[in-house]
Amino acid sequence: MSSYYEKFIATGEVKCIDEEIPFEIPQGWEWCRLGELITYQNGYSYTSAELNKECKGLPVIKSGNLMTYEVVLKPNNDYVESPSDKMLASLIRKGDMLMCLSSQSDNPEPLGKTAIYRNDNYALLNQRVLKMRPHLDGILDYLYYVINSEYFHYTVSHQSGGSAQANLKLGHVLSMLVPIAPFEEELRIVNKISKLNPFIAHYDFIQQKESDLNNEINNKLKKSILQEAIQGRLVPQMKEEGTAQDLLEQIRQEKLHLVKEGKLKKSALKDSIIYKGDDNKYYERINEQIVEIELPFEYPNSWVVLRLKDICQLTDGEKRTGKGICLDAKYLRGKSSAAVIDKGKFVHAGDNIILVDGENSGEVFSVPQDGYMGSTFKQLWLSSVMWKPYILAFILFYKEELKNSKRGAAIPHLNKELFYNLPIGIPPFAEQQRIAERITELSQLLK
Repeated sequence: MSSYYEKFIATGEVKCIDEEIPFEIPQGWEWCRLGELITYQNGYSYTSAELNKECKGLPVIKSGNLMTYEVVLKPNNDYVESPSDKMLASLIRKGDMLMCLSSQSDNPEPLGKTAIYRNDNYALLNQRVLKMRPHLDGILDYLYYVINSEYFHYTVSHQSGGSAQANLKLGHVLSMLVPIAPFEEELRIVNKISKLNPFIAHYDFIQQKESDLNNEINNKLKKSILQEAIQGRLVPQMKEEGTAQDLLEQIRQEKLHLVKEGKLKKSALKDSIIYKGDDNKYYERINEQIVEIELPFEYPNSWVVLRLKDICQLTDGEKRTGKGICLDAKYLRGKSSAAVIDKGKFVHAGDNIILVDGENSGEVFSVPQDGYMGSTFKQLWLSSVMWKPYILAFILFYKEELKNSKRGAAIPHLNKELFYNLPIGIPPFAEQQRIAERITELSQLLK
C-alpha cells in the first residue's frame, strides 16, 4: 500500500498521515480536509428578549430544525424582527449546509446531524450550529452524503467532549478527512444514492412497522400473562397449600405494629372486607355497611380479595441529612449519572419506590443502593406477609391504567384513590411464590 502525505503550504512541511487514513480509496480519488473545501460560520447566541414567536422578521434555525436532508421550520419557531449586524453575520441562504455541534447527554442523537437549507428565504443561525458552504459549485449533495456517512459521524462523535452537554470541537470537524472523487463520478454517486433513497426509506418504514408490531405483540403477551396470574389461572391451585384466609390476621397485626411505630398512618388500619355471597355475587363490608360490588375477575375459592391499600401504602420515607445519592427517575433508568445531595427522604437498597408525579406516574422501581428519593417519588410499603414480586406483578398489570388516569394539569400525578381501591386477589403464600416464578419463566421466553 502506498503511503499518504500532507503538505502544509505555509511552512512547506510534508507529513505522513497513514495513521489517519480510515480506508483505501479508488485510484484517481484524493483525501482532503473538510476545512479546505468549505467556508464556515458559527451561529449567534440569542437572548429570549431578542426572539419572538409571531413570525415577525427572519426565522432562527436551531438544532431541532435539522431534519433528514433538509431544514424544516416549526410552528413555534423563533424569529428576529430587527436583526443586528452581528446576527446578520450568521445569515443563512439557500444551499447552506448546517451541522449541530452540541447535544444534551440524555439525547445525543442530534450531535453532528447535518441538513441542507433549501428554502428561498433567508434565515438566521443559532449558536452551536455550524454553517458550511462548499467552495466549488455542484459538490453540495456529495459533501452532504459524506458528512452524514457512518464513517464521518462515528469519527466526530468520538472526538466530542463535555459532561452535561456533548460538544463537537470546530477544529476536529474541519480537520476531518473527506474522500474526493472526480467531479463527474461525484455526480454519478449522488444520482445513484438519490435513486436508492426511496427504496431505503420504504425498507425503513416496513422495518419500523414490523418492529412496532413485534413490540405490540410482546406487550400484549406480557399483559395476558399478568392477567392470567392475578386471576388465578397461571398456575394450578393445590389443596395442601390451604387458603389465604389465615393471611388476613397476619396482615392486620403487621399494620397495627407499624402504626404504633409511626411508620404507617392510622388510616392504614381501615380495612374493608370483600367476600362472595351464596348467590355468587361479591359484597364489601365497610363500617358495618354492606354493598354489592362489581369485580373485574372471578377468583379461586382458596383466595381472598382485598383492596390494594390493605397490603400497600405510599409513605414519605425517612427524613435525613448528610451527603447521599439522589435517586431520581433518570438515574434509575440509567440515563444520567448520580447527583449527590445533602438531605432528603432516605430509602434503603432493596426498597421499592413509585413515581407519583409526572408522565409515568405509577411506575415502580427497586432501589439499587441507599440514597434519597427524587422529589417525584413516594416510598412503596408492601406487606411482608405477602410475596412482594406477586404484588409488584399486580401493580405492573395496572401500569397503563394508572398512567392514563393521572390527575392534575400542569404536573399530572398518580390517582391515589384509584391506586388504593384496586381490588387484588390474594392467593395462599406458596401459590404467590409459584405465580411470581412462572411470570419470570414466561418473561424470559419473550425476550
